[in-house]
Amino acid sequence: MYIGIDVGGTNLKAGLVDGDGKILRVKRVPLDFQGPENFAGTLAELSRSVLAEGGSAEYVGIGLPGAVSGGDVLFTTNIPMENVPLEQLFRQHLDLPLLLGNDADCAAVAEFFCGAGKGTEDFGIVTLGTGVGVGLIVNGKLRGGPASSEAGHIVMRRGGELCNCGRYGCWERYASATGLIRLTKEVMECQPDSLLHEIAAQQGGVEGRTAFLAAERGDQAALEVCREYVEDLADGAVSLINVIRPEVIAIGGGVAAAPDHLLLEPLREIVARESFSSHGGRVTKILRAELGNDAGIIGAAFLGRVM
Repeated sequence: MYIGIDVGGTNLKAGLVDGDGKILRVKRVPLDFQGPENFAGTLAELSRSVLAEGGSAEYVGIGLPGAVSGGDVLFTTNIPMENVPLEQLFRQHLDLPLLLGNDADCAAVAEFFCGAGKGTEDFGIVTLGTGVGVGLIVNGKLRGGPASSEAGHIVMRRGGELCNCGRYGCWERYASATGLIRLTKEVMECQPDSLLHEIAAQQGGVEGRTAFLAAERGDQAALEVCREYVEDLADGAVSLINVIRPEVIAIGGGVAAAPDHLLLEPLREIVARESFSSHGGRVTKILRAELGNDAGIIGAAFLGRVM
């Protein structure tokens, strides 16, 4: 048995996971960060809560947004931790090994064993959320820790829009759900008669799915948003594929739920046309990630299998 903990922006989710990737028990609590020591104690208590009475686990795996090295958190993007020896603090409360992974890396691990990457040796996932996360499995091993991928910061447009990382024109700036929402708003300002306005009002604001919902109803402005967004997504995907040449790239995150004919099908067409595989070599498949919100727990629980 393994314990996996997914550290989200607002909640902590812990799960007891068996060797087949089945989540046997789950516990969720709000993220109430009051310093690293308190945080380590909360993680230990969560771990205990999902163990059956008298049960045991080989280790606890934790996925969080940020950078890790061994048992140390180098930094996180949603809670104030920098250079924190989290495993050392954790083991003061619960004497189990603690494995740390970036959240996108954990998604890659989960999909590699139980989802879209099952049966591959070279696999990648692109998660489309607030940013663009990329997790890579190469020769059956996670490219994680200090070498974890930050492909979301491939520069697509030199001199483009300012990214949160401080550079200009990053893939993340355009292909994240945040970038899609910004693009949708820009088009809405120029197209006051677009159906985008009606759908956004129904939703209480512009969301990542707004453009896809309007495009399904034939709105021309929304179709243009979707087309431009997929082109931006494809630009980075092609660069990633040309470097790594994986068997499969899975697309995850909320945006990945968009209809195939508006997202994955045009993405596949561009990748097939523009990636170097059109000249020979391995052809990378583009698939939708399969595990949804369970990926964080499963991937964290299986970190020990790919390290």
